[in-house]
Amino acid sequence: MRLGEALSAYNRDDYFIGTKVGRYITDEKEDKEGIFKYGRQNKVITDYTEEATMKSIEQSLERLKTDRLDMVFVHDVSPDFHGDEWVTKFDEARNGAFRVLSRLREEGVIKSWGLGVNTTEPIELVMDLEEAQPDVCLSATQYTLLQHEHALERMLPKAEEKGVDIIVGGPFNSGVLLGGDHFNYAKAGADILNKVKQLKEIAEYHNVSLKAAALQFSTAHPAVKAVIPGSTRPEHNAEDVEMMNKDIPQSFWSELVDKGFISQRAPLPTR
Repeated sequence: MRLGEALSAYNRDDYFIGTKVGRYITDEKEDKEGIFKYGRQNKVITDYTEEATMKSIEQSLERLKTDRLDMVFVHDVSPDFHGDEWVTKFDEARNGAFRVLSRLREEGVIKSWGLGVNTTEPIELVMDLEEAQPDVCLSATQYTLLQHEHALERMLPKAEEKGVDIIVGGPFNSGVLLGGDHFNYAKAGADILNKVKQLKEIAEYHNVSLKAAALQFSTAHPAVKAVIPGSTRPEHNAEDVEMMNKDIPQSFWSELVDKGFISQRAPLPTR
């Protein structure tokens, strides 16, 4: 609501709003371990039905004080979140959220929709649907220097074929590429830490910032239209833009390919 108040002072055409559906927070509290250290203990309900999706959109429009949304993601309809039940949840979204969002897109209430997930399979599946075609999907942690083989197999080629834009989230794999100790929302194992150490050594040899390399690699594929690095301070945004424009020698990329850190199928940055 505070964001809506702040944005109401600006022309609606001057900013872009993206939001999510699929989960909502209740006032009820519960003891739970979350992926965020200081996360709230409120009970979270997962619901991909038509009614819940429509309610979420209406609440977002009200809180943000706007009459339209630019982008909406169906959140975490994925095996990493729902386990063996994920296909059942996907079917619930297919018969609920996907239909609602497609209709709202036709009505001009939203401009685009897709999935926001941490695995590639749901994105591959939704792109194969005939009755509900997404415009854009957020793929977190799946196309990075550390992890990209699976995305190259089907998701990215399919996105190119279907004209679905991919946004890469988590290009640093929860910070481990920048010296952190977490990989994809959990403590990094010894194998990952060793791989990062080797990448850092190669980067230092070529006088390359590993942050710049990570950002430029994640956006080099033609299906990828944007990246979300995650910023905690305003100055991080300026730094990320600078890193995207850093010159990186081709010898650096060639060494990563030769040593097996980057797939031979992966498009390389040309800057």
